[in-house]
Amino acid sequence: MMANYIAALMEKLPASLDCGIVTSPMNRRYLTGFCSSAGILVLTHTKSYFLIDFRYIEKAKQDVDRSVCDVILLENQNSQLAEIFSRHAVQTVGVEADYITLNDYHSFCKAFPKQQFVDSREFSDVIAGMRIIKAEWEIDKIVAAQRIAEQAFDEILQFIKPGVSERDIALNLDFSMRRAGAEDISFSTIAVSGKNSSLPHGTPGNKLVENGDFVTMDFGALLDGYHSDMTRTVAVGYATEEMQRVYDTVLEANRLGIAAVRAGITGMEVDRISRSFIEAQGYSGCFGHGLGHGVGLDIHEAPSLSPRGDIVLQPNMVVTIEPGVYLENKFGIRIEDMVVVTENGCKNLTRSSKDLMILK
Repeated sequence: MMANYIAALMEKLPASLDCGIVTSPMNRRYLTGFCSSAGILVLTHTKSYFLIDFRYIEKAKQDVDRSVCDVILLENQNSQLAEIFSRHAVQTVGVEADYITLNDYHSFCKAFPKQQFVDSREFSDVIAGMRIIKAEWEIDKIVAAQRIAEQAFDEILQFIKPGVSERDIALNLDFSMRRAGAEDISFSTIAVSGKNSSLPHGTPGNKLVENGDFVTMDFGALLDGYHSDMTRTVAVGYATEEMQRVYDTVLEANRLGIAAVRAGITGMEVDRISRSFIEAQGYSGCFGHGLGHGVGLDIHEAPSLSPRGDIVLQPNMVVTIEPGVYLENKFGIRIEDMVVVTENGCKNLTRSSKDLMILK
């Protein structure tokens, strides 16, 4: 399954490059199907090599399809790369421009003065173009991670009440996801209440939930390397008329955004539809982040659904729709679903209810 990605990248390797080097953990995992904290993948137009140290070599030989990729014990990176470059008459080398550090780039240039290391986005964009379209099995993994998060949400609704802290809500969400099989959480869980809910990425603290608070929870599960991402906002005790009005505004913006998603529309166009509705309800300036982002091996990846999101959506892209309204020093609301783009619309991967819940 994964070996096809190595072969596909070799076929897509730009003609201007003799070789490409992959060192970022997520791209290595995507291409090889093997998770490790180190290693270097080297691809030419005709052959690929995965150099990995002693800690991982045995497992890598088991997991990486060696019909398309030689798995080699990494002993001396420079001398081993030099041998590969010589064997394939490599003169131009593509690097991951959006990942490699300036120090590592200069180190490559210094160690291999006969080769030209191309720092344009050409090589990175080829990999990004592959990753942005999800295979069905990738979508299945994202859905499985999402189901874990939804189970945790159902459980946390029984826990939230006046007197519990934001920190304990976050910890319980994390524990529920891990207990249900998540290998990790997708990112640092956000659980903020009352005035703190106006902070889009607030940090859970010792504040205790009170009656009349909104509680906003942004969280996700990591499963088999793939992330999920969802946000729900609930009220505790009661919701004022203003709270209900703002909630309805965000909910409708979420629904409008989902209804707009389809192949052929740009991320900025989808963002504009939800954002314009929020502004028309009198909340201009209260929605300061993008409408959504891609989800996969990284929690935030292309495409972007924002005022700068110029990528045209295509089938099997997985994106979030997460509008919000944040009233400084009062409260905030965000509602987030994940959807997969289809030719004529999208499929919502999130099952949890979005109706306003008032926990008594």
